[in-house]
Amino acid sequence: MPISRPRPRTLLITAAVTASASLSLIPLASAHTTSTTPAAPKPTVVLIHGAFADASSWNGVVERLQRDGYPVIAPANPLRGLAEDSTYVASVLAGVKGPVILVGHSYGGAVISQAAAGDPQVKALVYVAALVPDKGEKLSTLSDKFPGTNELAPALRPVPFRNSDGTGGSDLYVDPARFRAVFAADLPASRTVVMGAEQRPVAAAAFASSATAAAWRTIPSWALVARQDEALGAPLERFEARRAHAHTVEINSSHVALISHPGAVTHLIEDAAKATAP
Repeated sequence: MPISRPRPRTLLITAAVTASASLSLIPLASAHTTSTTPAAPKPTVVLIHGAFADASSWNGVVERLQRDGYPVIAPANPLRGLAEDSTYVASVLAGVKGPVILVGHSYGGAVISQAAAGDPQVKALVYVAALVPDKGEKLSTLSDKFPGTNELAPALRPVPFRNSDGTGGSDLYVDPARFRAVFAADLPASRTVVMGAEQRPVAAAAFASSATAAAWRTIPSWALVARQDEALGAPLERFEARRAHAHTVEINSSHVALISHPGAVTHLIEDAAKATAP
């Protein structure tokens, strides 16, 4: 009897079925030999303003950080004294989950240096034209370390205040007539006249107090030196940055670099965040 041979079409179908069965035995994972690790969440940036200002002075920086995906908090600094203000900021930090980049401008630098002490969540300190005292150092002594390099003290105007319990003291304001020259010479006069009228005073007791901690001794630090700063002076800011072994940048700016150069300030903050990322 003659042997029947499979037709060519049957052979093609059989071969296709066999090949398909063989491929089905290959694990799907082999098609993707690499895997990606999810990026770690960005740290929360906490911005502490200085004397004679409020949290709105960070507006340009906040907008840029948020655009780049950073969570941001810019609380009101009470400006009542170093002990009171640092305690308040520490309570703000206690409510933040995850790593923190803590930033201080001007007097706010002294506040963050004390508030961050012993806080493992704070991964970096960023000082923007700031006071950076050492433990036991009085703020007034530090700000006067380089005589003739700043004009803030002669421009201050004390105004007495009294509390409901009968206690009182003096608030310090910058003379509105000198506000632009001392504080914000690189901003339009039309803006600084408003800032001078809206300034938040700081209690004179704040500058008479001494720092009880210096978090920059244990936490990595970054610093921005404002070369045209007439409130603190660039020589003081350079000295503080060297003492803290801070990663330092210098820009041509008045004391309010956070307002006149928000891009440079944001870049420094993000450098600190990236350098200390896990």
